[in-house]
Amino acid sequence: MKRYLIIALFISLAGILFAQQDEVGGARAEEIGIDVGQQQLKEVSVDKFEMDGYWRSVISGDDGYSVTRLFEGSPAAKEPIPEEEGLNIPDKYALGTRVDFLRRGYHSIFFYPQRPLPIEGITKTISIWVAGRNYNHELKILLQDFFGRHFELYVGTLNFQGWKKLTVAVPPQAEDGRNGIIQRNYYYNNQMGVKVEGFRIDCDPSEAYGSYYVYFDDLRAVTDLFAENNRDADDIADGW
Repeated sequence: MKRYLIIALFISLAGILFAQQDEVGGARAEEIGIDVGQQQLKEVSVDKFEMDGYWRSVISGDDGYSVTRLFEGSPAAKEPIPEEEGLNIPDKYALGTRVDFLRRGYHSIFFYPQRPLPIEGITKTISIWVAGRNYNHELKILLQDFFGRHFELYVGTLNFQGWKKLTVAVPPQAEDGRNGIIQRNYYYNNQMGVKVEGFRIDCDPSEAYGSYYVYFDDLRAVTDLFAENNRDADDIADGW
């Protein structure tokens, strides 16, 4: 009988401790929930490559020459952004570039828009659809951070057939707010984010000869819009 009483008492104490632990855990979960709630992640379109002449390609004149233009077509597997459905946003073309190499070597091909493309909010990832024609060339994205500093991120190798969606994660901001890619300065809450300055393809010298074709479509980003959507409406913008 005493044994059953001891077991019952142990179960009762364990239940009390579990309830207290759950209460503490619930508070922590609530705090975590606040952190998660302070991130409003959303996929946004940065550029659909629909404007003729907006992008240009550059290669050293000693290495070759390039031509860039729009072509009708897009990846069949591309899924639309839900918020854009029914808005009749043009999405008909893809950007194509042909490069004719004059000699074999470690060449780089640059792709620039007419002006850097800003991404609203705090960018988490950037993606783009590419048809790389199964070459071992490497694609990198060129970014400008909050302070106007220039960075590049490795996106992927173009050794695949047909269209493929390539995604790169933007490294989180350093705690000191000075090192790495800075997207937000806590003194200026009305300015944040990064800008896409273009792309660069670094060619594999063993395959950098003859003519090379590459196509781009649908540049997107997953971004945190919490700060953008919760600014003080009566705040005064700096910069005067």
